[in-house]
Amino acid sequence: MEKLSQHIEALIFAADSPITFSDIGDCLEESFETAFPQEDVQAAIDEVSGRYAKEESAIELVKIGGGYQFMTKGAYHGLIATWLKQTTKKRLSKAAIETLSIIAYKQPVTKSEAEAIRGVSCDYSMQKLLEKELVSIVGRGDGPGRPLLYGTSPKFMDYFGLKDMKDLPQPKDFRDPDNEIGERAPIEEDAEMSTSASDRSSAVQKKPADVRIMEAISEALTSMEMGAAVNGIGTDEEE
Repeated sequence: MEKLSQHIEALIFAADSPITFSDIGDCLEESFETAFPQEDVQAAIDEVSGRYAKEESAIELVKIGGGYQFMTKGAYHGLIATWLKQTTKKRLSKAAIETLSIIAYKQPVTKSEAEAIRGVSCDYSMQKLLEKELVSIVGRGDGPGRPLLYGTSPKFMDYFGLKDMKDLPQPKDFRDPDNEIGERAPIEEDAEMSTSASDRSSAVQKKPADVRIMEAISEALTSMEMGAAVNGIGTDEEE
């Protein structure tokens, strides 16, 4: 068959894992509705391997894991390692940072408790944080259904370049009513209506303490994440 080696080359390139000799043959047979002699398939594979074995190519065809796969040559592994390091240190999303901040100051905490503070679902953020090993399951609660309890992991400290959890804003700093954050609701001036000082005071919209603490720690984690990335600390992401 004309261009058999090119078809095999495309097939190996498209495979996300080593593709076996038999899988190559089966795919060719189904695609072209004809059986290919094993020697022809092997000769085509050898031809592809020969092309990439040349010095001008940075890629080679390797037989690995019972199949064939394209890989970069050893001389370029350092460059690829640098690229992987850069691309796997993507910053965490705002949602993930907020969820992580809640876990950091309320641990051990259940997912439902975190969602009550954020006001939205934490399913995706919790999943990503577990995948990145920044949080871990530390037990089960005593409530209905024995919900899972989450806490920060040792990798959490490394990721943010923390020496101690005390480096984060402490919840006690935000529990004093004098530290409440809010904005005064606008009051229109009206000749026929007067507003007392107490009325004006009650118009101040204050955020719940847990939300204020979450925002403060989220801001601290964001700053620490940026600093850790610059200094080459930490190992991971987000979208």
